[in-house]
Amino acid sequence: MGLSVNWIKVALQRLANESAVRVMVSATQGSVPRGSGTSMLVFAQGEEGTIGGGHLEFQALAHARLLLAGQAVPRHLRQVLGPSLGQCCGGVVELVFERVDATDVPRLSTQLIPLRTPLALFGGGHVGRALVRTLAPLPFAVRWVDSRDEIFPSDVPEGVECEHSNPVHAAVADLAAGSRVLIMSFSHAEDLDVVVACLKRLRERDDLPFVGLIGSQTKWATFRHRLEDRGFSAQEIERITCPIGVPGIAGKEPEVIAVAVAAQLLQTL
Repeated sequence: MGLSVNWIKVALQRLANESAVRVMVSATQGSVPRGSGTSMLVFAQGEEGTIGGGHLEFQALAHARLLLAGQAVPRHLRQVLGPSLGQCCGGVVELVFERVDATDVPRLSTQLIPLRTPLALFGGGHVGRALVRTLAPLPFAVRWVDSRDEIFPSDVPEGVECEHSNPVHAAVADLAAGSRVLIMSFSHAEDLDVVVACLKRLRERDDLPFVGLIGSQTKWATFRHRLEDRGFSAQEIERITCPIGVPGIAGKEPEVIAVAVAAQLLQTL
């Protein structure tokens, strides 16, 4: 299914007032544009979501609108993504078509909205803000933490939980198990405190799959020495990722960093 919940919210709002056909990828073989479970809602005028575009989607839209108009058409289609569709993926997609209306909104709310992986972001600065905007449509439940009052903007994306914590590292104790953690506070001292709190939690519970710290190699070398002085082993320290972001992206602009880090986080899934 789609990673972004934005289209789902719009689709369900429309469905409360007008009927639609849900087109769902029920099974796949080989190379295909989208995986099983991917859905879109097709209305008489327009559609929300996508099953991958191209001729596959064009034909699916036409078929869905025939069903929406009351015509007796099959509810299941098997499409080979070859020359006949003008697509060279080479795979096979099986589609299911289902008429839906306002009575289906509660069920579809559960079925369409994807589960989100918990992510704690420590730091409300420029990179933190860019990251929140980048992560909002992705499959992460963002908990945004800072020790400063009134640091969070008024236009925080929907689904992002803002938290004031002083001291900031106190928030590490009750992070959801499986949380990914990003550390980029306004001071190196706070960053170090959060890193230490994460390492202690990893020592006790080992339930933070990714802990990333923003910074240069020089910053990380300094942090390594300080962590060693606090009794952490080399193996424990290796659990921290620093610098963060997929390699090969050299830009330092907040938005560029945000894209590189978001890509790295998606790899952890």
